[in-house]
Amino acid sequence: MINESEIKALISLLDDTDNEVVSQVEKRLFQLGPEIIPALEQPWDLSDINELRQRRLDEIIKRIQSHTLTNELRNWKQSNQSDLLEGVLILNRVKYPDVDRQFIDNLIDKIKLDVWLEMHYDLTSFEKIKILNYVFFDVHKFVGDNEDYHNPDNSYLSRVFERKKGNPISLAIIYSLVAQRLRLPVFGINLPQHFIVGYLENFNDTEPLRLNDTKMMTPEPNARVQFYINPFNKGSIFPRENLYIFLKQVNVEPRDEYFLPCSNIEILKRMVRNLISAYEKLKNPSMIHQYEAMMAVLEEV
Repeated sequence: MINESEIKALISLLDDTDNEVVSQVEKRLFQLGPEIIPALEQPWDLSDINELRQRRLDEIIKRIQSHTLTNELRNWKQSNQSDLLEGVLILNRVKYPDVDRQFIDNLIDKIKLDVWLEMHYDLTSFEKIKILNYVFFDVHKFVGDNEDYHNPDNSYLSRVFERKKGNPISLAIIYSLVAQRLRLPVFGINLPQHFIVGYLENFNDTEPLRLNDTKMMTPEPNARVQFYINPFNKGSIFPRENLYIFLKQVNVEPRDEYFLPCSNIEILKRMVRNLISAYEKLKNPSMIHQYEAMMAVLEEV
């Protein structure tokens, strides 16, 4: 039970001249945890509230949120890795804490429905992807953001849905989530300097598709890829040989992992690296620190 009198008293001490008092107040507020955030964010009618007190209050809220999200990410890694969307939304909530999972699910399902209405399941895998591409890029108007490539919003799914623009990995995530909900075996491929998806061969899933299916798909270890797709370039389709050409162009020696589906952990690591790089360009140490803490969790053994 939140004691409003205690909170009000603690807030009033945040600009005390004694640094030890301030430190103890901040520690106590932090210990109260995420349940206290709505109380900290409401106006307390403190007529003498000043800039210093407000700044310290904002920092405490950020610390609590960051600590909470880091723990959520650790729990996801330990018990829920198959749910890629949930992991991505944890990263999203660092900047946009109010993002709603159900709202994002509904947006993905809307694209899925539009594809499903066009789909005939006697089609080849290539023909199915052509339909997905038409709906994803021509109907829903998703596009790669070449003009403001390093904008952090290109890595936040909630903003990618709003702006219809993203970077290679965010577009690939949305594209693959839609595909998998249609029972199409499309999974992320973690290339150096780029991120694409691959359509797997001989995927072991013969159950008929039902529109309301929520079953998650997982690739077999070392599953072979039938062809590759670049969601950052309107879903262009190409064979394995093109990857060798690309790797040669960027002076990277071919490795098996560059041709195979990657894990959800690797996808989140790639997103975090992108976000750290974006915030380094913006000289935002607070956000850098938060995503470095997330990376540390993802790299824990």
